[in-house]
Amino acid sequence: MRHRTFALVTLLAAGILRFPGMAHAADLTGKILFEGQAPVKEVQKADADPTCKAMHPQGIENDSVIVGADGGLKNVFVYVKEGVTGAFETPKESVAFDQSGCQYKPKVFGIQTKQTLEILNSDATLHNVHSLSANSPQFNLGMPIKGMKLKKSFDKPEVMIKIKCEVHPWMAAYAGVLDHPFFAVTAEDGSFTIKGLPAGAYVIEAWHEKFGVQTQNVTVADQPQSLSFNFKAA
Repeated sequence: MRHRTFALVTLLAAGILRFPGMAHAADLTGKILFEGQAPVKEVQKADADPTCKAMHPQGIENDSVIVGADGGLKNVFVYVKEGVTGAFETPKESVAFDQSGCQYKPKVFGIQTKQTLEILNSDATLHNVHSLSANSPQFNLGMPIKGMKLKKSFDKPEVMIKIKCEVHPWMAAYAGVLDHPFFAVTAEDGSFTIKGLPAGAYVIEAWHEKFGVQTQNVTVADQPQSLSFNFKAA
C-alpha cells in the first residue's frame, strides 16, 4: 500500500496522472516587439547637479523607449487584467527600488498591494521619490544621504503609478500595483514570463509608457501558453 501511495504521489507531481476537477496551472510566456525604426533618444544635460554631471558628462539619454537589436521592446508591463479570482497573500519579500547613477532602477516594476517597496538612494546626492498614485495615498520623500533607505507600500491596485524626482526632471519610473501575482516586465529582448497562472480564460494587457496599451484574450490549461504583442510609434 505504501508503494502504491508513493507511486500515486509521484505521478501527480509529474502531471502524468490527474483527477477530474483538479486545478491546473501553466506559465504564460511571450515577447513584445517594436515595429519600425526606433525613435532617436533625446539627451538631457545633467549640469545642474555636479554629482549627476560627473557620472553623465555627455548628458543622460531618455530611457522611455528601449528597443533591442532584434526589435524586442523593454520595460513593457504585462499583466492579467481580467479573469483572476480568489485572494492572494501579500508577499513577505520586498520590492527593491533604487536611485543609482541619477536614474531610477528599475524603470518599470510590478508590486502587489500592501507589499513593501524598499526605496534606496545609492547616489551621493539629493534624490526625491514622489508617487503620483490616485488609488493610494501619495508619498513625496526627500532622500539626501547615500545609503538611505525608506519603506512604503500601496493600498489598492492601480496600473500604472508614475514616480518622479522633483530634483532631477529626467527621472521617472512606473509601478504596476495589483492584488494578485500574475504580472511581468519585459527584458532587454522583449520577452516575459507570467508564472503559475491557473487554468482559465483571461484578458492580458501590455502597457508601455509611450505606446499605450494592447490587450489579448488567452485561455490557459495545463500546458505552457505563449502570445506576442507588436507596438509601433503613432
